[in-house]
Amino acid sequence: MNILINVLTLVVSILLWGAVHSILASVWFKAWLRRKAGEKIMRFYRLAYNLVSLLTFLPVLWLAATLPDQTLYIIPWPWVALTTAGQLFAAILLGVGVFQTGVLDFTGLSALLSSRPPEPERLVTNGLYRWVRHPLYTAGLLFIWLTPVMTINLLTMYAAATVYIILGAYYEERKLLQVFGAEYARYQASTPMLLPRWKRPGQ
Repeated sequence: MNILINVLTLVVSILLWGAVHSILASVWFKAWLRRKAGEKIMRFYRLAYNLVSLLTFLPVLWLAATLPDQTLYIIPWPWVALTTAGQLFAAILLGVGVFQTGVLDFTGLSALLSSRPPEPERLVTNGLYRWVRHPLYTAGLLFIWLTPVMTINLLTMYAAATVYIILGAYYEERKLLQVFGAEYARYQASTPMLLPRWKRPGQ
């Protein structure tokens, strides 16, 4: 019973975090904020959004670390070397993806540091985005599921995060279709969402 309560506590905490995260990322919330605070506030929005997302996720991590837990499995040697290599590869992919997106743009510092009006969004389809539409999500999922020590709390958190990421990817693509229209629809039709094909898109 205690384990079930712990699992439900973690799931609810992740759902609450995901709800806040989704609301802050929504088009209607940004439009509402512009009406209430003006366009200038949007210079700080991306950075504030990232900070709020990080700070509000800390309680979830605290719960996962402090709630009573139970180990499900530990990957033994030499297989743990393969999972560790996979996590290293995923971390490199995350770094490459962030740099390709632009570190300053990704963190929100570009709008804050620049005195010029923000440039229109551009659709990135090269590099890692040539293989999948959401390489950061793919790398993140690869990293967490290659964890060599799995516990009930971690499994709960990873499963909930995976569902949220997949649903979030679909939600994000609705916004991208609104922004880029037919250009994104063509990219969507030729490039897989999360799992790369053996061949490059278009081949």
